[in-house]
Parts: sequence; structure tokens; C-alpha cells
Amino acid sequence: MTTAPQQFAERPPLTLVKDNAAQPVEGTVVEHQDATVATRPAWLTAAQDHVRANRMYAPWVARGYGRIARRWIDRHRDDWPQMIASARADLKAARGDVKTEAAARQVLEMRRDQYREHRRIHSLKTGGWAAVIGASGAAGAVTGGLWVDLLLGLAAYGVGAYKGRPDADAALCPPVLLTPGQEQETVLTPELGAAAVPPQGIVPSPVEEKILEALKKLGFDGQIVQALARHSDGTSTITLDLDDTATSLKGKTEALAGALRRDLPMVDVSKGAHANQVNIWLADRDPFEDTRPSPLVQNPGPVDAWTDGVPVGWGKRGNTVRLLIRNQHTLIGGTTRSGKGVGMANLIAGAAMDYRINMRIVPGKENGEFDAIGRAGIAATYFKPDPARLLELTWAVLADMDRRNRILGDLGKSKMTTDTIMQLGGIEVIVVDEVATYTATGSHADRDQLLENLMKIAAVAAGAGILLVLTTQLPNSDVIPTRLSMNCGTKWAMKVDSGTQSNTILGSGLAGAGGPDASKFDPPRPGLGWLNNPFAGLTDLTRSFDLDEDERGEMTTLMQHAAKLRQDAGRLAGQWDDPIEQYLVNVTGMSSAAGGPDRNGRPGRVGGPDAGELLVSRVIDVLVDAKVDRMRPEPLADALRSWYPDLTADQLKQMLGAAGAGSPVPLGPVDGLTNPRGYKLDALTTLNRP
Repeated sequence: MTTAPQQFAERPPLTLVKDNAAQPVEGTVVEHQDATVATRPAWLTAAQDHVRANRMYAPWVARGYGRIARRWIDRHRDDWPQMIASARADLKAARGDVKTEAAARQVLEMRRDQYREHRRIHSLKTGGWAAVIGASGAAGAVTGGLWVDLLLGLAAYGVGAYKGRPDADAALCPPVLLTPGQEQETVLTPELGAAAVPPQGIVPSPVEEKILEALKKLGFDGQIVQALARHSDGTSTITLDLDDTATSLKGKTEALAGALRRDLPMVDVSKGAHANQVNIWLADRDPFEDTRPSPLVQNPGPVDAWTDGVPVGWGKRGNTVRLLIRNQHTLIGGTTRSGKGVGMANLIAGAAMDYRINMRIVPGKENGEFDAIGRAGIAATYFKPDPARLLELTWAVLADMDRRNRILGDLGKSKMTTDTIMQLGGIEVIVVDEVATYTATGSHADRDQLLENLMKIAAVAAGAGILLVLTTQLPNSDVIPTRLSMNCGTKWAMKVDSGTQSNTILGSGLAGAGGPDASKFDPPRPGLGWLNNPFAGLTDLTRSFDLDEDERGEMTTLMQHAAKLRQDAGRLAGQWDDPIEQYLVNVTGMSSAAGGPDRNGRPGRVGGPDAGELLVSRVIDVLVDAKVDRMRPEPLADALRSWYPDLTADQLKQMLGAAGAGSPVPLGPVDGLTNPRGYKLDALTTLNRP
């Protein structure tokens, strides 16, 4: 029998290193197979213990995929349900206040649209990633064999375990370092079983840091409430609590845009859940860079202009801007080619789709810009430049206002309401294009009286359902006096030449004091302007929809559709009793319903004296008022300009000749002349056949 060597029979104590209290060695003493001695690393022993203690991480895997599911649901919902609920509560609280209710409804619709878009994008992303992972896994499992299946399973297991580790949530919200003297509240979590620092805020990303720095430059300190969210359309939104009000920051939107190296249309500021909470919207490109067609082209109506408003353009965030045809006069101003005509066309097109609205159109030019409205029979009144007829129209409107107010008195109402629109005869919308043609100083003899009538209509007629729509390319104080502009609640200022002109439209003192300034569009775009929408309670940039008649004939198409709606309702021109047009016929002997007999904006005779007889009658009135019995053609033509703006002496001779007055005759000494030729009162009186 072989005996083991003595040195192995009695083992001396093993010492790996000399005793050194300063450098203790961690490890476990084990025996090697050939009797040499080694140690197992402490991390390996700890890892084994960790795996055994956590039951092979199986609970972590379940918790991890539960967290992934909850995170998906949270991101799918985000804060939208809460914001929609808040907007719905605001709408409910605003019932009865027209202006506040309209603004609240607009916010609610915007929140719902944004939530739908958010869910759609989130679902598309989820589907895309799920398809990629599923396809990759299926391909690997089918073509890779057992080892690939094992690797895929281990990968899925590892993802779940990693996401389910106890410190995963703490890693998402790292502790905030406190300054000396601050107290730290500790909480116990079931997973950690130890003290953990609760999250104190959102750690800003580099982009968010830039936003906070820009706010500080403007004197605002902010704390992020909702982190910067990126949207598929190239826009971003962030919500912050400020040390000042959201209104204060909104007044510095242009300065904020500059601090963020963006143009003004690329930044929008709105109030959040409370006065000091602000929502900041950012775009990567100018939202007004491209034109947009009017939604009426694809969906022409009918439109409830009183309750829902008519679509006239879009705002920074792509939202459709609608104007209510209700209790407000409208003023649109801008230089030539600024797009104010297109803005007005959008308003007219939408109003035409509501058969309760009586359209009365008075252009400032002789072109055919509004002929489509006359041809279709939409315009209850339509005549081209004629200051005298416009003056008579204002008298007719004031007379009708008295009639309407008497009806309101009988009904016990103070103003027009939804259920009294047709009882009063519909909503009157009087469009005066290029109002400077009629109100500029020295424009015609009746200018002062006409301006006085317009200011009276603007001041007291809205409650009776009579509304003005005025446009001008000369927004000066003599054209649009303060008494007129201040009563126009809806104002749209497109590109103008100066801050003074901008203030004439939008209100005194805004330009030059950090407010909207329509003289500073860079670059100016047709139809882009500052729109003061009283129903939304804000003034913001809006660009009018592209609505073309010259090349695409869109206005004609829309008016044909509106004509069908009105015909079915018995509301085309001539289908209903129109007291205003009847007044004009009684006074002038000429009808301008639907643009006159030829529907071209030129009034025609409907009974009473014809055009020649009317001219003779007016010449007689001039001679009687001047207390003379004879007059030369030149001063006569000048005196008749209020009725005939472009009348010359030669034209007057031709017209009087056609009316039977013959050629001018010798008058004897007149106006310092020995024997000029002209017309005598007694000869004209024989021709007057009213």
C-alpha cells in the first residue's frame, strides 16, 4: 500500500499573502485539483448570490414588461385627456359669454385635433417597431436554428429583466442636489426598501436649456412642466410655469422668437392651465410660406355664419380661423397687392353660403371683381362706384334699422338673436370696398354726410343685425376716422406703409409699443396680416386662404352653389321683399338688385323716370338750389359729380341732348362771359316728366 508523502499527509496552514491590515484580500479559499490553492473573485460570488436571491430575475422580467406597457399607455395618452377635460370645463363655465365661449370652443377643438394627431403618430411608430422586431425574430427563428432561438429568448429575457430592475425608475429621475440648509424628504419604495429621493423636476435637454436661457434673457424664470414634445409636422411644444404671467410673455413673442433664432410666425405663446403657465409652440419653417386653398372649394356648405363662423384663413399652428357674422363690424386694411381683396373674398364666399345673410356689395373700382356675386343673384344690392347711390343706401339702411328695432321691441328683445334672424328679415352685410373712394377728404360733395351715416351705422346698427365690412388701401385717419374704426370689432391689418396706418386699423398705440405692427412683415406675403378676432379673444397672425376667380373661376363656382342653396330657401335676389332695395328704387327710380337688370353692377330702370329723365330732373335741382335760371355745361357737370363721378361737360351735352334738351343755347352774360352757351331752366322744366 502506497503511503502519501509526509508533506501532504499533514498540511500546514495556507497563507496566500502576508498579513497586512492595510490591504485586506477578499475572497474564498478553495482547493485546486492538483493541490494548489486559488481564490474565486468576490464579484462572481456576489453575482451568484444576486441571481439566487432574485430567483433568476423572473420577477424582474414580469415587472419590466409591465413597465414597458404602462410607459406605452402613458405616452399614448400623455397629458391630452387632462387638457381636454380642462378645456371642456372652461367651455362649460363660459356658457352665455359669446366671446369667451368662442375662444374656449376653439381651444377645445384644437386640443382634440392635437390629441388625435398624437395618437395616430404614436400608433404608427408602435406598429412600425413591432413589425420590425416581429419580422426579425421570425426570420431568425426560421432560418437560424436552435442557437438563434436561444439567443432571441435570452435577449427578450434580458430586456425584461433590465427594464424591471428595482432601480430603473430611480435612474429615470436622478436625485436633485440640494444646497446646504435645504431639507430632503425621504420616501420608502416597496421595490427598493430603502430611502429614495423623490423627483424634484425635469432635467432639461440641450434644446430645453436654450429655451430657458432665452426666457431668462427676457426676464422670465421658468420651470418645465411638460417636456419638449416633437411632432411629425416639424413642430414642437413645451409647457412651463413662469414667475410672471403668460400674458406678459405673449407680449414679447417677437423678442422670444429672436432669442431662439426664429422668425415671428415660427413661435407661438399661449396661456396654459393657469395664469402663470405658458405653452410655447415652435416650428422649424415658416407656416405661412405656402398658400392654402379655401376649404369651401372642397366643401362649399351650407354654413352657419352666425354660430360657427366662416373660414377666412389659417393661423400659425395650421388651425382654420373662422369669423362669426354676428354683432361685429369688420375693417380690412392694407396696401395695394397686400391681399386684402382675397381676405374679403373669403368672408363674402362664406357669408354667401348662409341664405339668411343679405349681401350688399359696393365696390370702389369699375372692374369685374364682384360680378360673380351679381350674376348668381346672391347680392341683394350691387352697384359700382356711385357716391350718391351709396349715400342713399346708407339712408335706406338707417330707415331699415328703425324698422328692425320696432320689431325687436315688440318681441321684447334688445338685439338680434338666433331665433329672430328671419323675423327681422335676415342679417344685413354691407361691403364697401376701397372705402377711401367715398370717405377721403374732398372725394365728393356728399362726403361728410356719407361718413356721418357710416359712423352712425357702425355705432348703433349691429344689434339690429346690420353689419359693415370695410376695406381700404389708405388706412388714414381722414378715410377711417376713430369713431368708425373703434366700432369695428374685427380688424385685419395686412401689409401697410407705417406704424401709424397699422394703429389706424388695429388700435392706437400698438405699433411702436411692442404690439402688432402691420408695417413690419418680413417678408410680406399676400393675405398675411394681424387679425383681431374678438370672438377668439386674441390678435394673431392669420393668412387668408387662396381663392382665385381670374384663373380658376373658384368664386363663380362657389356662388353657383350658394345660389342653389338660396333658391331652395326662396332667398335669391327678387324672391323676397327687400325693403332696402325698394327704398332705392323709390328714391332713384333705378334697381341695383343682383347688380341691376344686366347683373353687372349698373343699376337699371324699374318703372319711374328713365335715365335721361332722371338726369334732367337733377339738372333742374342744381339750378334751383343755386338760385339761377341758366348755367354753362362745365359748372353743371361739376355740380352733378355726386351722382355721376366721372361726368365731363361733353358727356353732359350728349346725355341732355339724348333726353330732348337739344344743344346748348346762348345764355347772355353769365359768369363774367359775354354770351356763353348752356341750358336755361324754363326750357328744361318742360322736359321734366317725373
